[in-house]
Amino acid sequence: MSRWIPCKRRDFVKKLRWLGFEGLFSGTRHQFMVYGEYRLTIPSNNEYSVPQLRMMIREVEVILEREITLEEWNSL
Repeated sequence: MSRWIPCKRRDFVKKLRWLGFEGLFSGTRHQFMVYGEYRLTIPSNNEYSVPQLRMMIREVEVILEREITLEEWNSL
């Protein structure tokens, strides 16, 4: 059985692009990505812990209006 593992920032951004997010734009304090009219702030850590990763994936699920499973996340 697979489980969630920490994720590098660059891998997280690549996976979001596969899900349809655009850019990595510079804001005033943080970089962000855009999906339609939604804006997702991308923290500047080099690696995201499992709790931080799950929190950000929950935000992505709200934006996409669907669930992202562990298998789907790992296959991106």
